[in-house]
Amino acid sequence: MSLWGVGKTETAPAAALEKALFGALVAVMGEAIVVYDRSFKVSVFNQRAEDIFRIKASEIVGQNFTLERAQEAKWQALSPVIYASLAPTVVRLSEVGVSPEVLKIILENPHRELETATIEVGDHFLKIIKDKSREAELLKAKSEFITIAGHQLRTPTTAANWAFENLKKVSGLDTEAQQLIDTGYKAVQAALKIINDLLNAAQIEEGRFGFQFQDVNLVEFLDQVLAGALPAAKESKINIYFDRPEENEVIISADSNRLAMAVTNLIDNAIKYNVSGGEVTVKLEVKDSQAQVSVKDTGVGVKEEDIAKLFSKFFRGENIKKTVPTGSGLGLYIAKNIIEAHKGKVWVESVPNRGSTFYFSIPLKVKS
Repeated sequence: MSLWGVGKTETAPAAALEKALFGALVAVMGEAIVVYDRSFKVSVFNQRAEDIFRIKASEIVGQNFTLERAQEAKWQALSPVIYASLAPTVVRLSEVGVSPEVLKIILENPHRELETATIEVGDHFLKIIKDKSREAELLKAKSEFITIAGHQLRTPTTAANWAFENLKKVSGLDTEAQQLIDTGYKAVQAALKIINDLLNAAQIEEGRFGFQFQDVNLVEFLDQVLAGALPAAKESKINIYFDRPEENEVIISADSNRLAMAVTNLIDNAIKYNVSGGEVTVKLEVKDSQAQVSVKDTGVGVKEEDIAKLFSKFFRGENIKKTVPTGSGLGLYIAKNIIEAHKGKVWVESVPNRGSTFYFSIPLKVKS
């Protein structure tokens, strides 16, 4: 089969028609299209490719794009697309051996981010190129704004939190004053949680959410996390249980501070979106070479259509919003990124109005 999808038995008019249709399709596509053969002779270079690389099709179509030619300054942006090894930074976005091969190519001076998908068609290679530079700039600007605003907001909010903590210790206040202080304290705590979630999410996006791994005994670790959750559970009238494994030691390689953040988010949600008098059960199991933790609640549950979006940034289901109107919608996004950084995975099972069970698994520490 030829590049145009025409077999050897096709008539010449049919071949010409399909070639014309292919040419028309390529011309109007929103992405850049570049086609070349195994000798790197370029046969297609559409309008969008001209716009991205500032090269006219007439300057390259029908010519061999050799490595020697790729060194010339004129071809600085195009060269790494044809020869990925020339790019300063390449990030593989598809699995090895899977078609299309998708790569993110990052160029410097000036900074540009291109995403390429390469499909092998007979003796030709078809590349679809998307210029992600503007999108990357917007994401960076958004993250910078969130970081600056978050730090600016955290300072006065922390001061307000300190003030309310001290007011709570004052004795002799009447009931109304005490209730006002408690309400203010809870509001400030909620604001701090949202600010910290925003800052953590920004760090994750920028790749600055660092980890320091060491051996962690999950049994002791979960004991400590659950002890920290008891006051909130008691205040919400939720019974909280730890279903322990037979083993006294379940060792993983983890950043205990980051992992505590993820597990605390799961437990906090199980308490927050529960019913008065409900239960939260945290279970630790060893399955093959994995440590599996589940957090089961008897709360409002998650609608089936919302499960796929549950770990996305800022997503909160309608039934969740009705139960607890405030929230950043970032807790599960942060938890997922932390667990995946531990080479683990996270998933959920839920029935609306009956409760949810959030699971995550992390590889056990290999015994030497």
